[in-house]
Amino acid sequence: MSTPQTIASLGPTAKKQKYALNKLQKRLRRDVGRAIEDFNMIEDGDRVMVCLSGGKDSYTLLDILRFLQRIAPIKFEIIAVNLDQKQPGFPEHILPEYLTREGVDFRIIEEDTYSIVKEKIPEGKTTCSLCSRLRRGILYRVANELGATKIALGHHRDDMLETLLLNMFYGGTMKSMPPKLVSDNGQHVVIRPLAYAREKDIAKYSEACEFPIIPCNLCGSQENLQRKVIKDMLKQWDRNHPGRIESMFSALQNVVPSHLADASLFRFKSITATGQENPDGDTAFDHSTPTTYLNFRDEDDQAEDVTPIQVLNLS
Repeated sequence: MSTPQTIASLGPTAKKQKYALNKLQKRLRRDVGRAIEDFNMIEDGDRVMVCLSGGKDSYTLLDILRFLQRIAPIKFEIIAVNLDQKQPGFPEHILPEYLTREGVDFRIIEEDTYSIVKEKIPEGKTTCSLCSRLRRGILYRVANELGATKIALGHHRDDMLETLLLNMFYGGTMKSMPPKLVSDNGQHVVIRPLAYAREKDIAKYSEACEFPIIPCNLCGSQENLQRKVIKDMLKQWDRNHPGRIESMFSALQNVVPSHLADASLFRFKSITATGQENPDGDTAFDHSTPTTYLNFRDEDDQAEDVTPIQVLNLS
């Protein structure tokens, strides 16, 4: 952390960069802290297993959790775990060197899932589904061995929105990645402390911190992934329609079952007219004229070569 004297000695450009980084760091820490509090992700005495892939998201997650560990009113342990899946060209030295230098307790797990995936998946088909299932099973086993009470993953807000759209477009379900859930085998609590964090904030922070990033395409190009198509679409929306992504994420937190069509979530069959006014009735669709104009661009976004457009708030 820079002292006031060192900051004062910086030139104008360096001061501006330092200010921007501090602001970004505070925003990410605030996002993570709020998510942990909202969903009770980490409790006193927890042993949190942080799954570290070597990508920007998991590095950022580990960095912020370590900071919160130092200042939190509760005590919890952190252990970083990396699964070396034996992809050709995987730089085995990078993570152990980084974690040792940072003084982080860690484990490197070596399992050749790469060969299994290549054997089972035909050439040209996407490998991520089988790979993730194999990886998940190994991580659950390791969590048991380490006595971890929580498994922390680096998925962020944009991952959650991508998953929502993937399930809607291709799966016929309305579900996303929850910030907190019980694992498939019922034995672990999985948390996503970056649930409120924007991917572009994470990318900027990771670059500024100079994390030793390991490329995520070691298993080969996956250009035909449906998730990549959705990711590109969301990025275009964010550039051209400021506020749309924020509104979509807000929708994940404001679900109204009575105005959807799932009979298992709402008792449509038992609806009867009571003669009394119903604030949740069809008046929900009466907003023909926007009441408020919102602009979701922050100062960092304004610096980009984008012309913000006003987003209508119909609430």
